[in-house]
Amino acid sequence: MKTVEDQRWQLSNGSGEQLASAGSLSGEAYTPVVHMIGNGHLDPVWLWQWQEGYAETKATFRSALDRMNEFPEFVFTCAGAASYKWIEENDPSMFAEMKERIAEGRWVVVGGWWVQPDCNIPSGESFARHSLYGQRYFLQRFGLTAKVGYNVDSFGHHAMLPQILKLSGMDYYVFMRPEKNEKSLPMNLFWWESADGSRVMAYRIPEGYCTHQFETSEPKIDAVKKIAEEQRTDQMCFYGVGNHGGGPTIANLQEIRAAREKAGQEAIVLSSPNAYFERMKVYGSSLPVVADELQHHASGCYSTHSETKASNRKAEHRLLTAEKLSAAAHRLLELPYDAAPFRMAWECVMFNQFHDIMGGCSIKEAYADARESYGYALHIGAVSMNAAMQKISWSIDTMRPGISSLDKNKDRTLWEQADQGIPVVVFNPLSWEVTAPVAVTQQMKGITDEAGIPVDIQLVRSSKTNGGDKYDTLFVGKIPAMGYRVYWIFRHKSFEVAVPDTTALVSEPVHSDSLRVTSSSIENDWVRLEVELHTGYIKSLFDKRSGIEMIDGRGAVPIVIDEHDCDTWGHGKLEFRNEIGRFTDAQVQLIESGPVRATLRVTSRYGQSLLRQDYTLYQDSADVSVRVKLDWHEKHKMLKLSFPVRVDEPKATYEIPYGHLERPVNGEEEPGQQWVDVTGIVHGSVSDANSSDHRTYGLSLLNDSKYSFDVKGNDLRMTIVRGAIFADHYGQRDDMCEYMDQGVQEFAYTLVPHAGSWQEAGIVRKAYELNVPLIHIVETYHKGSLPQSYCGIHLSSQQVVATAFKRAEDGDGYILRCYETSGHETETTLDIPMLNRTWTAQFGRCEIKTFKIPDQTELPIVETNLLEW
Repeated sequence: MKTVEDQRWQLSNGSGEQLASAGSLSGEAYTPVVHMIGNGHLDPVWLWQWQEGYAETKATFRSALDRMNEFPEFVFTCAGAASYKWIEENDPSMFAEMKERIAEGRWVVVGGWWVQPDCNIPSGESFARHSLYGQRYFLQRFGLTAKVGYNVDSFGHHAMLPQILKLSGMDYYVFMRPEKNEKSLPMNLFWWESADGSRVMAYRIPEGYCTHQFETSEPKIDAVKKIAEEQRTDQMCFYGVGNHGGGPTIANLQEIRAAREKAGQEAIVLSSPNAYFERMKVYGSSLPVVADELQHHASGCYSTHSETKASNRKAEHRLLTAEKLSAAAHRLLELPYDAAPFRMAWECVMFNQFHDIMGGCSIKEAYADARESYGYALHIGAVSMNAAMQKISWSIDTMRPGISSLDKNKDRTLWEQADQGIPVVVFNPLSWEVTAPVAVTQQMKGITDEAGIPVDIQLVRSSKTNGGDKYDTLFVGKIPAMGYRVYWIFRHKSFEVAVPDTTALVSEPVHSDSLRVTSSSIENDWVRLEVELHTGYIKSLFDKRSGIEMIDGRGAVPIVIDEHDCDTWGHGKLEFRNEIGRFTDAQVQLIESGPVRATLRVTSRYGQSLLRQDYTLYQDSADVSVRVKLDWHEKHKMLKLSFPVRVDEPKATYEIPYGHLERPVNGEEEPGQQWVDVTGIVHGSVSDANSSDHRTYGLSLLNDSKYSFDVKGNDLRMTIVRGAIFADHYGQRDDMCEYMDQGVQEFAYTLVPHAGSWQEAGIVRKAYELNVPLIHIVETYHKGSLPQSYCGIHLSSQQVVATAFKRAEDGDGYILRCYETSGHETETTLDIPMLNRTWTAQFGRCEIKTFKIPDQTELPIVETNLLEW
């Protein structure tokens, strides 16, 4: 190992300068160095649309190239593959000039992602795709990849990022927010560690990431130099006009020259993040370790512009589903797999994850653009998914005895002949067997599985009103992991459904005639839900398995928060608890009651707004499913749903990208993804309040499109909507201001009461099941090579989830990405029947693993990184 004195650093600025060694944190001979980082921060969308950002990118890059001609010592730093691609497409000659400067080392590529995204809302797989497409773009165009993660303007940074960065070829990370008044850090330079133990060297930018117009450089340089002396490490000082582009100005560089003459050439250097971190490597183990997330800034951003956030969640899951089905159809039936449309769709999703778009703080017109872009991505996903499903379903052997040809002579919509039923192929994109509802858009008399065993059915109201044809047929299917199963629907033939023996002890709910309803309650053998008639709040959520009441007081309470003093971002706001009212004046209606499910509809009001919640209980599940329709017309107000959980010593755990995190129950607004859980201690039961029995119990809240929550004590709240002004940074408000999220939105959430921990309750899987529903195709009779039930994957450990299955980027083989969900080490056997491959892998806690499975079965399966290298 080299000593500190042996370490030398060569500044690659063309000047041939060589700095003295960096010294050490405690060394007496330390000479601080200020690294001047020339950049032009580009928000491609914010107070302008992407077309303006496109034009500004060209001008900023042209200006940076001009500065290089004028100042031989100038080094430029720039992130975001999307910006580079714009230049490549629109000005090939300038792109060629950029390539020369990159090869020379004076134009430094950082941030190997598509854009600088919001770093809390995108899914774990979205971050993987930023790395995959961003880094591969840089390698293909410039022969290099970014070594430094770079998100100087993002509002917060989730705790799994160190692992994602390391798996993306980036050992370092630069950020600015949270700033020093928002989060205390031991120093600007530190090791940042995620739950799996991965570390990157991270740096918090002091004194801002850009130069404001007409601002002189000397005061900022002096301030950063003082920090370097206090912290006894080199510091980076960022300069250049930013946000709307611009980059380093002639005046900036002239002032830096003057400052270097005054302070000494080695005290102030024109540098890059790459060069800075290379020099800082000598500190090694001397740096402090931060094993935490980097929050809080702009806490209101995780609940603004509901449509964009819902589209993001929907697009992420649809593209992953389309890739899985397309890969399966390619393998099983040689359907061509075209990666180019998927890449284009992901580019749309990644671009819309830019922090000012995803954070809901851009202008109104920007969200019309985002809607178009998401629509494009969703359409590509839908077309690819349909092609794969149709290819598979058409290749299943569904022929019935006595049928020789297709003939639609008895039904205008179905091909059923001789009361033999018609096949419905139900697909499950998830990596475990899923039991979930399926609604066929037909009125049927009976349904069986592929073996002829009848299942319960129920007519439910359809979205159509076509004479008497206004009902769908609902049943609950059980579909193999990443596979499919055929069910048979019968127009005129009914069946007697056998009731299995329920006297044996079981750990999972089984069928029984358990659904019972009143005008204000629904229950099955597992739980009982009661609604308070005049308010519409949940009066009781009683777990019959444990004799425990889960709600402390009233639940699902729609609380209206005053936020007149808040800007769009929520700057300076850590809590939103200024309650000014509640939805009430409720109407409660039993709208469904049958053998499969029962539903209570609760409609309540506040001001000009209306909230409709449909509470559904299925016969064989303890989970309460809720569909919500909100018609919102409030301004400068926030709506939260409150769920006080009847536990002591509560702990709150939130899903974060490819992981989870326990946070304090202090009421602070926090970003989360598909689920939040509150678990604590229950003493005895309702029927035996004096019992000394202490049990762990909890309530999980799953959602399909929300990202903002808070927990104070035992009160879990999900933020539903904000009536904020578009892009209002405490501006001059008037009657012309336009407000977000006015009108109708729909979403879903699920309440899951559970004994024991959230891990034991399988909450991660349940959240995926809410977000990735079963999909189906109504088929007809035909011969085929495929069976009527097929399992595509088997994972021996319930802790491991497979999120991505697709063709490899190099076109040779398949990629399977998995992650450990519970925070505990495990060994897993992975079996993919369609590839005829089985292997075993060790997963550390919260570890992400990517496997490359070659087409040639004689070649070994290789564990690779997110870039598929």
